[in-house]
Amino acid sequence: MKDHSLGNRLFNVVNYTLLTIISLACLLPFLNVIASSFATTDEVMEKSFILFPTTFSLDAYTFIFSTPTIFKSLAVSIGVTGVGTLVSMVLTATMAYGLSRKYLYGRRTLNFMVVFTMLFSGGMIPTYLVVKNLGLINSYWALILPVAISAFNLIIMRNFFQAIPESLEESAKIDGYNDIMIFLKIILPLSMPSIATISLFYAVAYWNEYMNAILYLNDSAKWPIQILLRQIVIVSSGMQADTTAVDIVPPAQTVKMAVIAVATVPMLIVYPFLQKYFVKGAFVGSVKA
Repeated sequence: MKDHSLGNRLFNVVNYTLLTIISLACLLPFLNVIASSFATTDEVMEKSFILFPTTFSLDAYTFIFSTPTIFKSLAVSIGVTGVGTLVSMVLTATMAYGLSRKYLYGRRTLNFMVVFTMLFSGGMIPTYLVVKNLGLINSYWALILPVAISAFNLIIMRNFFQAIPESLEESAKIDGYNDIMIFLKIILPLSMPSIATISLFYAVAYWNEYMNAILYLNDSAKWPIQILLRQIVIVSSGMQADTTAVDIVPPAQTVKMAVIAVATVPMLIVYPFLQKYFVKGAFVGSVKA
């Protein structure tokens, strides 16, 4: 009994030690970024790692938020992220539900076409020509429609729908439900953990997207926050950039840290509201019913 108790204690010590080390390895770099963003430029240049700045400074954030277009760019990113996530979830959920039904004609061919896009794509130039011919250049829809459906997210959601027992669907059909009613009133309520997870994936992707904005938006007034922050970093580094969007030159080192914080914090704020869905069971809704 003593050996068993000693073994449990030893396991707990090793387990907690490893988890603590892993947690610190993930947390300390982010704390270093936050602390460096509030430090002075001289301190950042002198020290390779900062957890608590010696001299507290808001110069980097003052420079960033003194840019006149910063709040408009933030509103653009929030709008594109919100609308894009909604569009992507509607398209992904409806297509995933169709592909998860075994009686769908041509289901295997459609599934193969979805998987094929994960391995091969048209490339940047053909995609640009398609967007241009559709008249989406310099339009916010150019940031949403070309990436509206992720094949990876679609497959995850399709597999989630397939795991739902067919007996629930059969019972609903006996009660007179059609496919649309089954999808809206039975499948979706049971799929909240999957919907929340995929929604977060899409939201993070839209929020961090900047390449499509560089390719398709010619007007700097329509830039999302990621492009504007990129221009601020370029200007602060002494490189050439579009100075029409950035009026002032911030300190080079601290602004890079502040830019990371500004770009990351919004997603950190959203995550706690969705975290509860990650730990729920797939059939929590049916158990409550």
